[in-house]
This record gives sequence, structure tokens and C-alpha cells, in this order.
Amino acid sequence: MTIKETDFEGLFIIEPTVYKDSRGYFFESYNQDVHSSAGLNQHFVQDNQSKSGYGVIRGIHFQLEPHAQTKLVRVLEGAIYDIAVDLRKGSSTFGQWFGIEINAENNLQLLIPKGFGHGFSVLSDTATVFYKCDELYHPESERGIRYDDKSLGIDWKIPLDRISVSEKDMKLPAFNHI
Repeated sequence: MTIKETDFEGLFIIEPTVYKDSRGYFFESYNQDVHSSAGLNQHFVQDNQSKSGYGVIRGIHFQLEPHAQTKLVRVLEGAIYDIAVDLRKGSSTFGQWFGIEINAENNLQLLIPKGFGHGFSVLSDTATVFYKCDELYHPESERGIRYDDKSLGIDWKIPLDRISVSEKDMKLPAFNHI
């Protein structure tokens, strides 16, 4: 397993070592000792899974302290464009976003620390997304940013006429109103 730093403090790309043969493949998707040796000491307490069709955008979601969540995101089926937005005031990357394609073929994972908003768009016909959280879902702490916020300028890699967003996410505020 390789853990790669990004230009965003605390945001890591994790690439498992995949063992392939004529029967298929095997890899460890999570190993606490490997994470700990890299200084990643989350204690995950909740797993979430979603399945969505092409063009669906979920997010940008986050929870307020003291219920903020670190997420370890991976794709079981299909492909997504995964987005993390730095919401940590005082951070050198505050208000900037990071995007990466994660799919069932590259097996990449994105470790998104507390203080980031998270969202993704579905690039394949369908995608099954699985992520671990180090804090339980707390509805009263849930917040979000509208996916098409002009100041963020996120390219979701989906044509505008094919985007599908939930009614709840359409009502989220702009970045400068969080």
C-alpha cells in the first residue's frame, strides 16, 4: 500500500498493492498498522455505501465540529470524480478544491480529513461508492455547499444537461455563506 501526500495538508491518495492472477485479484483496502505508520491514526466507526447513475452529483457535504468526519473513500463498481474542498480557515489551501478520478480499476482511495467538504460525480453508467468515517453521522451538524458554486469553479466532468442533483443539495448555500 502506497500513501501519497497531496498539496493539501492532511489529504492523501492511497494506492493499494493489488495481487492479480488468472483467478482475479486481491488487495488490502485498509490496514490500520500501515495507516498508523504513515501518521494516519483515525479510528473508523461508520461505513457508508451509495449507488448512483451517470451524471449524479452528491455533495458538497461536511459536518461541523465536534462531529466533523474524516472519510476514506473508494469505489467498488464504476467510476467517480471525487472532490475535496478545503474549509479550514487559516489553511494555505482554504477555499481550494482537489479532484481525482477513483474507479474500480485503479482501486485508488482518497483520505479526506476533518475540515473538508466532500462530493463526487458519477462518470460511469453506475457507480458504487464506499467510505469509512471516523465520526458517526450527526444530522444537526450536517452542512453543505452548492455543487455549482461559482467561486469554487469545480469541473465535475459531466455535461450540464446530464447533471442530476438531489433537491436537498440544490438548496445548499454558496461557499461564501457557510
